[in-house]
Amino acid sequence: MVKLRLKRCGKKQRAVYRIVAIDVRSRREGRDLRKVGFYDPIKNQTYLNVPAILYFLEKGAQPTETVYDILRRAGVLKEFRFNQTKFNY
Repeated sequence: MVKLRLKRCGKKQRAVYRIVAIDVRSRREGRDLRKVGFYDPIKNQTYLNVPAILYFLEKGAQPTETVYDILRRAGVLKEFRFNQTKFNY
């Protein structure tokens, strides 16, 4: 199973996070399948690769709670739900 979760980067006391698609069995700093975004909690900046995120969500990837909140604030989940309902007849 694939999850969308945060991977810690940066210096001591100055953490920044990458949002990655990663296998559930991998550790936090393990090898990721793909980098799909970036989050800096200190500057409150977010960069998201929306097509890649939507691709993984459509394939069944589960976001963690924190990543879910980031995606919800960015409006990505509305796009995902809109795409899901568009194809259901």
